[in-house]
Amino acid sequence: MRRSDDTLLLANVSRRGLLKGLAGASALVLAARWDLADASEKDRFGASAMPGGWVDNPNVFIHIAPDGTVTIVNNRSEMGQGIRTSLIMVGADELGADWDRVKVEQADANQEKYGNQNTDGSRSMRHWYDPMRRAGAAARMMLEQAAANLWGVPVHEVETRVHKVVHEASGRELGFGELAKAARELDVPGRNDLVLKADSELRFIGKESGLINGELKSAYPKAIDGEDIVTGKAIYGADVDFEDTLYAVIARPPVYGAKVKSVDDSAALKVIGVQKVMQIEGASQPAGFSPLGGVAVVASNTWAAMEGRKALKIEWDNGPAGDNAGYTTEAYRQSLEKAAQSPGKVIRENGGDVEAALQAAAKRVSATYYMPHMAQAPMEPPVATVRVKDGKAEVWAPVQNPRATREGVAGRLGLDKEKVTVHVTLLGGGFGRKSKPDFVTEAAIIADAVKGRPVRLQWSREDDIHHAYFHAVSVDHLDAGLDADGKATSWRHRTLSPSIASLFAPDPEHIQEFEQGMGFNTMPFDIPAIRLENPPAPAYVRIGWFRSVYNLPHAWAIQSFAHEMAEAAGKDHRDYVLDLLGPGRQIQNLSVGDGWNYGENPDLYPIDVARMRRVIERATEEAGWGQKPGKGRGLGLAFHHSFVSYTAIVFDVEVDDKGDLTIHRADIAFDCGPQANPERIRSQLEGACVMGIGIGLKSEVTFKDGVAQQDNFNNYLIPRMPDAPGVVRVHLIDNPTDAMGGVGEPGLPPVAPALCNAIYAATGKRIRRLPVGDQLKG
Repeated sequence: MRRSDDTLLLANVSRRGLLKGLAGASALVLAARWDLADASEKDRFGASAMPGGWVDNPNVFIHIAPDGTVTIVNNRSEMGQGIRTSLIMVGADELGADWDRVKVEQADANQEKYGNQNTDGSRSMRHWYDPMRRAGAAARMMLEQAAANLWGVPVHEVETRVHKVVHEASGRELGFGELAKAARELDVPGRNDLVLKADSELRFIGKESGLINGELKSAYPKAIDGEDIVTGKAIYGADVDFEDTLYAVIARPPVYGAKVKSVDDSAALKVIGVQKVMQIEGASQPAGFSPLGGVAVVASNTWAAMEGRKALKIEWDNGPAGDNAGYTTEAYRQSLEKAAQSPGKVIRENGGDVEAALQAAAKRVSATYYMPHMAQAPMEPPVATVRVKDGKAEVWAPVQNPRATREGVAGRLGLDKEKVTVHVTLLGGGFGRKSKPDFVTEAAIIADAVKGRPVRLQWSREDDIHHAYFHAVSVDHLDAGLDADGKATSWRHRTLSPSIASLFAPDPEHIQEFEQGMGFNTMPFDIPAIRLENPPAPAYVRIGWFRSVYNLPHAWAIQSFAHEMAEAAGKDHRDYVLDLLGPGRQIQNLSVGDGWNYGENPDLYPIDVARMRRVIERATEEAGWGQKPGKGRGLGLAFHHSFVSYTAIVFDVEVDDKGDLTIHRADIAFDCGPQANPERIRSQLEGACVMGIGIGLKSEVTFKDGVAQQDNFNNYLIPRMPDAPGVVRVHLIDNPTDAMGGVGEPGLPPVAPALCNAIYAATGKRIRRLPVGDQLKG
């Protein structure tokens, strides 16, 4: 989008337009900050399992213009999960606004002002639901008090209805815009004075619309950005464009940590449109969110920049073959599988002597599972526009972590962070990749070299796959002992994965507490003797978080192995895992520290076995568990607790004589506690189901001599329409009394094991190595 005044319009309201409205004398601007007086909430928000720290208590803005338009600030990044609708909807519902008169302003990077803006960990709604409701309630109460003052009546006699305040006894009413000027003169209610609406008064929160599992629901607010996205008006990172923009691409080192030995740019500079070639110094390892380095080509258009890059002649210093340059995934897998046969660092040990119980068992079950590297591969590859001028830097980018973006640019350019402005555009997908703003720092380095002109740096799909922050490869080896009745007496699990911590400090070669807490040491089975170990696994590439992170390999291994145990015991899989879980109970401390529970207070967020049992029972009931399918057809179950929510899924699959797989149906039961926007919850679970099918069947990045072997979607495979289930049914558990859990990620971990368990039920073929690929053929 080009604009001569350099104003970027991010649907659905421009920042400049909002600021102009704030200057109006008759507008209500709520800039409310409340101290966290409640001790439990301090505990709940006081820790973070991920790097970067945590700040709650935002200075939330709600603005009501004289014409009644309500504008609410959104401090989280929109990447398809619907948070720009859901979070604004919460504030609007509590306020009592007419949805057709509500707009959203996307917050720039400013953690001190808006609180934590890092959109990952499935935290957005569960951490900002309460603050947004408080903001809406405060604005509503100020409007009511203003009306009561104007009419000379007690405030308890007035009430807010849709976009107006009424005094029923006298028949008087005033719209929000008419009350804005008087309301702005009032003090913001203190936190202890706020009165939230009763559930019966809410119009949007917890409501559904559309055709849900065959049943037509009532109308529901349309998505804030829906029309703009469908009509092409929405502004993503690659849509930011100014009259004098330069365009850049970078040739990056093929091996992590490699350096430029020499470069011949003479041919590149002859490409029409190419204006500059420059080297970018890469960070030493551990690289964190810093650029990898390489050679940048700057041109008058992106095509010329890419053609110029092709013409570069670069000699790379990849380092010793024994380091990253020697990394080959097949050899690495074999080394991890060998290491898994020996004891490792003990993470958890409880009950009796595991070794003795295994030796005494009537039957022993053992298996090793493998999950490969994967790239996040969002539909929109990384892109950023930066202008450096007059000692300031201005950024437009699709980032999940505005704070890290701002600090990264400031640090690399030697600026105070107050001199760096980061405008967050819509994200065309993220999955964790855009939490790491290395690509924005790259753009800033180039923009600093051409001061005054904006530079748009574009990654290609090949760039994105070759230079991702890869999901960790993993090997998990499990042993279990069964008694004569098939009941589990012992459980030993060794997990091996390179750690995300290798990005930020010398490689620990062991997964960290927050990684252990993603389904490994939180395994809730009620088994007499349990021992969890973590042998070393060094990192040779950039390891980063990928949707659901280490929950993926842990759920893949544990849920597959539990099925193998049931088969060995000759028991029904559902009945067997319910027995493994044991009676309903709450588990609050499986290890020291808080990393095991996503940094949440375990008193508020225990692992609740009764809730886990409930989603299993619901999913299997809805799927018709126990029915005898025909030849080549089977049902498969898996479940998992992650991001303080509970998911179970059952697949109904068929495999024909040629090994071709058809997924007839998926039934997903989900319990996240209170449901702010059920429509988006269903969408997230449906999307997780399809993405998880890709993880199970297709997606893999391999390395040879330190170089990623996949280039684009021709060989980094993702699910296509024929891979999707014929029907996906989502069954939400109504549970409004527990604390709110995450939604964006917990649907993903049980998908691959449920799918492979169903394949076993249909064919008798056990899958222990992902992706399935051609393992069903022949």
